[in-house]
Amino acid sequence: MSDRLGSAEDDSGRVRGTAGYARAADVLAVQYEDITFAEVHRDVLSLVPAEPARILDIGAGTGRDAAALAALGHSVVAVEPTAELRGHGQRIHAGSAIEWVDDALPTLALHQCPGRFDAVFATAMWMHLDVEERALAMARVAALLMPDGRFFVNLRHGPVPDGRRMFDVSAAETVELGAANGLQTLLSSEHSDLHGREGVRWSSLVLQAKDSRNALD
Repeated sequence: MSDRLGSAEDDSGRVRGTAGYARAADVLAVQYEDITFAEVHRDVLSLVPAEPARILDIGAGTGRDAAALAALGHSVVAVEPTAELRGHGQRIHAGSAIEWVDDALPTLALHQCPGRFDAVFATAMWMHLDVEERALAMARVAALLMPDGRFFVNLRHGPVPDGRRMFDVSAAETVELGAANGLQTLLSSEHSDLHGREGVRWSSLVLQAKDSRNALD
């Protein structure tokens, strides 16, 4: 068990929430890049920092969102624990100014990239954490945010694909957990699946740090 991943690591050394992603990485790389950052985050685009900011993308996958944010002039750290997806991202977005990191919630040590962020994105990854991991992860994210920094969370609801580790995580629970860590809700919305998968829907949330009470370790 590594210090980096803590209890989030399984017996094979992989992050438990990434189950099934390495095997499907080639297919997922095409799927992820088939839709745009603007389409995925259309409900929250107005809340993305307008001026150049330091942004953390947790569970970055192929770096679609990280690349879009970097293109807007932001300094972006992309965290992706699945080597196969990270490799696709580094190839597809080789020309983007993205700093790639092999790390994961709930611990998320970020030894290579210390300091706070103006915004943190967690797109389609929060539901891979169990209830204890989510509590630890929210505290960690809150500690990583600058005062008034924003946490963008995208939650999947519906059938769990074979071989994946997912939990039924509601927007209400996420809002409550954020509030317990000093984050206030700026936006909460729901929308259908962009790939048209039956029974799948998504919640988009934006939580904002109220002040600087959460100190980094």
